Amino acid sequence: MNLLIILLIPLLTAMALLFANSLKQIRFIALMGSVAQLIFSFVLFYFYRTEKNNGNTALFSFEQNYTWYAPLNINFHIGVDGISIAMILLTSFVVLAGVLVSWKEERLSKDFFFLLLFLSLGTYGFFISLDLFTLFFFLELAVIPKFLLIGIWGSGKKEYSAMKLALMLMAGSALVFVGLLGIYFNTNINGLHSFDLIQIANTQLPLAVQKLFFPFAFIGFGIFTALFPFHTWVPDGHSSAPTAASMFLAGISMKLGGYGCLRVATYLMPDAAQSYSTIIIVLAIIAIIYGAFATMMQTDLKYINAYSSISHCGFVLLGIGILTKTAINGAVLQMVSHGLMTALFFAVIGMIYDRTHSRQLSQLSGLLKVMPFISTAFVIAGLCSLGLPGFSGFVAEMTVFVGAWEKPDLFYRMVTIIACASIVVTAVYILRATGTAIMGPINNNDHLKLSDAAWYERLAAIVLITAIIAIGISPFWLTDLIGQSTDSIVNKLLNK
Repeated sequence: MNLLIILLIPLLTAMALLFANSLKQIRFIALMGSVAQLIFSFVLFYFYRTEKNNGNTALFSFEQNYTWYAPLNINFHIGVDGISIAMILLTSFVVLAGVLVSWKEERLSKDFFFLLLFLSLGTYGFFISLDLFTLFFFLELAVIPKFLLIGIWGSGKKEYSAMKLALMLMAGSALVFVGLLGIYFNTNINGLHSFDLIQIANTQLPLAVQKLFFPFAFIGFGIFTALFPFHTWVPDGHSSAPTAASMFLAGISMKLGGYGCLRVATYLMPDAAQSYSTIIIVLAIIAIIYGAFATMMQTDLKYINAYSSISHCGFVLLGIGILTKTAINGAVLQMVSHGLMTALFFAVIGMIYDRTHSRQLSQLSGLLKVMPFISTAFVIAGLCSLGLPGFSGFVAEMTVFVGAWEKPDLFYRMVTIIACASIVVTAVYILRATGTAIMGPINNNDHLKLSDAAWYERLAAIVLITAIIAIGISPFWLTDLIGQSTDSIVNKLLNK
């Protein structure tokens, strides 16, 4: 299996868009490219599972290693494990749904779809990189398209929001780069410094080095995943972004941070991770509770989902901070679940806004009567968000809670109870939003003329709902996929 294909598909699709001469061609090329990504992600999943079932015990599969810049020992080293494949599957689902939701985008449509697909290129590259410099390169590659998508196609305070997002993420990238350089200059592999993730993982960085550079790497990646108090770019960025960009920002881009915190900071600096775990847990709990209560104060649907994302991403950081196998499994499950759920939420909110020209709860009511499909998708996203059994949100959050409860200390028991209590707050704002906007009588007669979802919007929602239910009903295929990878991280934490 050649992993370069996952990079070539979005790259070639984006290049093909440059030669499209009509909106119809642009849509067709973008759709075929996104479908090809989804198909390849399933093929990759199949071959990976086949290798493991045949007894391959290597941590990373389908490795390719090419010299990039020999004087600094920088290599284009790529490969995947179960966590990487889970993130690739998530990305392909959200990209396809984002392209479908943007079907009627007519303003600079070629540029819009080009940036959306280029964004997916950076994301795939990040998830398959086994060289820290290459990983950082793809992380940066994914920032500029976000800025342009919000600044050009956004709404409201789009210029301010785009600039704030770019500056915050660039600041996070700067911290990440300092952390990566600290790791690089403190490795000695056959007399050379190394960016190679596998080589570094097989060595033991001095504790003082880990404690010094872990905060740079963790906080830097944490900014991408709404680590408190560096979360302020999230509400503005999400609320101003066009629908597909909001889906990508919350559904995928915020997962780059969680993946980096786990794969780079925790895996390569396990002793420091244990030293700072209490701080990570406290910040995660603050994000969970603050995000939940802040969401209760919102009246704009996009702001509700944006602040809710801060709370839900707190579960990712909590699972990482707990440092048990179950909790780390829960963190990965939460990344996938939240990515699907929040992408569905933003997609549905975009559909509602396109028809009503409002996202304010006070101006919406009784939508179920005129938009049954859109309303049903909204309810499903909400039920997943509040952790109803049968949906992916329940599986992910319960796994984090069980992982936290495994530690017998009073601190961890209190943390688990507080985190569980946030579910009640989540239920309050989800049920309030659903009851106000979806249920009840129609208070605006103009809404009686509204249309329900078009075929492309229905297909986008169905794609995401299918994945949410597949994880909620039968999560074992996903936990088995990521199990060996989380084992390796836990073994590093235990110095095995």
